[in-house]
Amino acid sequence: MTASIASRSAAVPVAVLGAGRMGLAIALMLRHAGGYTLRVADRDPARLALAAALGCETLALDGHDAAALARAVRGCHAALNALPFHCAVDAATACKQAGVHYFDLTEDVPSTRAIQALAEGARTVLMPQCGLAPGFVGVLGHALAARFDQPAALHLRVGALPRRPDNALRYKLTWSTEGLINEYCNPCEAIADGRRVELPALEGLERLVLDGVAYEAFNTSGGLGTLTHTLPASVRRADYKSIRYPGHGAIMKLLLNDLRLRERRDLLREIFESALGTTLDDVVLIAARASGLRGGRLARERFSVRILGAELDGHALSAIQRCTAAGICAALDLVVQGVLPQAGFVGPQQVPLAALLANRFGAVYAERAPQTPGADCAEKEFAP
Repeated sequence: MTASIASRSAAVPVAVLGAGRMGLAIALMLRHAGGYTLRVADRDPARLALAAALGCETLALDGHDAAALARAVRGCHAALNALPFHCAVDAATACKQAGVHYFDLTEDVPSTRAIQALAEGARTVLMPQCGLAPGFVGVLGHALAARFDQPAALHLRVGALPRRPDNALRYKLTWSTEGLINEYCNPCEAIADGRRVELPALEGLERLVLDGVAYEAFNTSGGLGTLTHTLPASVRRADYKSIRYPGHGAIMKLLLNDLRLRERRDLLREIFESALGTTLDDVVLIAARASGLRGGRLARERFSVRILGAELDGHALSAIQRCTAAGICAALDLVVQGVLPQAGFVGPQQVPLAALLANRFGAVYAERAPQTPGADCAEKEFAP
């Protein structure tokens, strides 16, 4: 293993592509931790001004302009892509051509498949889906499955929710609107009866209780990352669902199916961004369970965590900003430190959970936010 970041004599140059909520959170975390020099690229001058105030070099960028992407990553050791999902393949291509390690947050399955194909022959790492879900939950899923001689089932549930919902959807925007709509509209990869399948988004409704609070969960796209292709053949069932407050799924079905807004995603985005608003007062919920054979007997494993926002260097970061930025920053750290492979496609199955949780960024996932007074801290059985 190479020397730790803190002991390096020279800071590692990194490009952050995109200066929206996630891009600025990434830049803030990396600046606070030290060991990196940062170039932040975005098309919005106001966002670049915020990055400059953090002490970052800034650069104007069109995420679909190959020449601009090449300039943005030139001379860097790595690039962390926080642009919209439809820029992922172009950004990864620029990094491969420049010999720069590439990391992103995309939940988009076709983009990830394209980047996996692009990674053939790459002399640097191409590592998409490094956020929360996909990202950390993929690392968690592989770690839980590995605790069995024959894993049989894996169920992953994640939600980023406002702590004080005040509308009928009981939801506010906490991250990329385009990414959210993508999750609600695209097919969802899963394993059923031992076969890889695609399930419709918003289906598979179930009820669950976490820390004494009732929620619902339903299928959404992209959260499993590459898990369905890398879990052992003994796994008969594996799925991912988003956690929401009760009633959210039914309203989304009305909007997407009955009013056919899935065919007018630009209009849906405009409605969401004008009506729902954003919030920093959110909570991230992660609940996972797995089962299988261990020593010839049926066994079960569970993991649950509740993470809140926090202040960093005088800047308020929401829970989803912290969790998402922590995942991609930890992936960068682990590559730079030599813990992960140094070239080609890297998926979550290659990230040791213990190393991630011990990392200065990944430690966010080991936090335990205060619970509701008198509430049961363990998640209840998922009920259809």
